[in-house]
Amino acid sequence: MSTEAAASALQDHATLWSMGEGRASDVVDAACDALVAGLDTPGLRILAACTRAEADYDVHDLLPAALDELGLPFYPMADDAGQEAAARALARRMLAGELAPGEFTFRIHRRYGHELPLTERIAELDDEYEVLEYGDRTAAQIDAEVTAEARRLAVHPTVPAEATDPPS
Repeated sequence: MSTEAAASALQDHATLWSMGEGRASDVVDAACDALVAGLDTPGLRILAACTRAEADYDVHDLLPAALDELGLPFYPMADDAGQEAAARALARRMLAGELAPGEFTFRIHRRYGHELPLTERIAELDDEYEVLEYGDRTAAQIDAEVTAEARRLAVHPTVPAEATDPPS
């Protein structure tokens, strides 16, 4: 894995965790992968050294500094830029085959409803899955449109310019 890919994966896992969509142990695993890929900072080493049992307690304190050392943003829970970054991370997971199209739309719809402009069409597509038996579209047609929407989201920058600085 390249250092860029490792940094992107760490950013995605960190964003999903901070938005309540991922596990702290996944962040630690991504930190380990980043070290193996050649990224190396003191904060990243400390984060990667967490055990699975420690992760739930320690990631909250260790992650902001580790990301800052790598020049990556930290998103607090209610941050709008973080919500958009989390939606993009979920889109990349779907495109990588980690989520089915229906699971992707369900998670986006459940988390953001129709309130996040970036993901409004995805929420609408989740509604279409729910009425599939009454409409004239097939699941494959909706899946194709979901995939197109995921591609649209995934091409946005991983690190938006409006990212929030980590707390001091």
